[in-house]
Amino acid sequence: MSATDQTLDTPRSRPPFGLTRLVLTTLAPIVAALLLSALVLALLSVDPVAYYAYVLRRGLTSWLGLQATLTRMAPLLCLAASLIMAFRAGLWNLGIDGQFLLGAVLVGATAQPLSTVLPQAAMLPLCILVAAAAGALWALVPALLKAYEGVNEIITTLMMTFLGISLANVLVKLLFLDPATTVPQTRTLPVADRLPTLPESTISSGLLIGVVAVLAVHFVMTRTAFGMRLRIVGTNPRAAVHAGLSVPALTIAVFCLSGALAGIAGAVEVLGVQGNVRADWNPAYGLAVIPLVFLARFNGVAAIVFVFAFSILSIGGESAARRLGVPHFFTLVVVSILLIALALAEYVDHRRRQRTT
Repeated sequence: MSATDQTLDTPRSRPPFGLTRLVLTTLAPIVAALLLSALVLALLSVDPVAYYAYVLRRGLTSWLGLQATLTRMAPLLCLAASLIMAFRAGLWNLGIDGQFLLGAVLVGATAQPLSTVLPQAAMLPLCILVAAAAGALWALVPALLKAYEGVNEIITTLMMTFLGISLANVLVKLLFLDPATTVPQTRTLPVADRLPTLPESTISSGLLIGVVAVLAVHFVMTRTAFGMRLRIVGTNPRAAVHAGLSVPALTIAVFCLSGALAGIAGAVEVLGVQGNVRADWNPAYGLAVIPLVFLARFNGVAAIVFVFAFSILSIGGESAARRLGVPHFFTLVVVSILLIALALAEYVDHRRRQRTT
């Protein structure tokens, strides 16, 4: 089953996006998610207005909070680029969390040793390439099964995510363990050797990598012949065959490029923020970004806006959780409600369009 077979269809199969659809499928799910989340907060005896006010104050209006928000965006944007690449090609790469973690772990294992023998200008790009290769290789198995056996990529990529998370933990605890620490983790990259920050701030320059990745993917998928071939393969594989396109080769290319971008997201997080990878670390960024990409209608510019909004909620929500006694995972609850609201809105819009045609 391809992404074009789902209720959340691809842009190529949609009619022009008017004001009614904008309100119904983008704004309405956001408002519904915020209102339902407020209800959950009220049931937890937490003032929803105070919670959202603190989120905005900590994640947006304070300079320190805004810097943290922009830094948080860096890996999320790379993951958004990964998903846009796959979804616009009509394929579901739901294995990005596994690809992200494996890229992060390999960078965590290699960055510190490489920093002792290579200048920073060579070490950082090499680490990013290592992470991209790790993500691409981990996406290769679902790609081959989809391309040559027609196996449902939703199932295989989810399975590979589970295996990737488990393998990442094993690598940290056994093969890449830092013997100098009591906490299972990789060696720590010194702050001076990490991605530089933007001038007069603590914002990681990984933000620029993320923005470039999203815009580059958007340009490739909407303005190039290669992107057009990928969209044809996803929308109508039979037509692609009649047009002389190699469906298996293009399917593998999509998965590997998408996996590489997910691996780069892991590298950006380690090189720009964490400096190492601890055992059992899994921020689950991938599943959080999926509804944002759908809200953006697979548009790169819109994805940047929604990732920024989510980053505000994420950074502000972490502080609000400590201040107001809200569970630290409440941000994921909001995202889950948003995903459900988005699916319901798409269903309603689909039925509405059926009645008008």
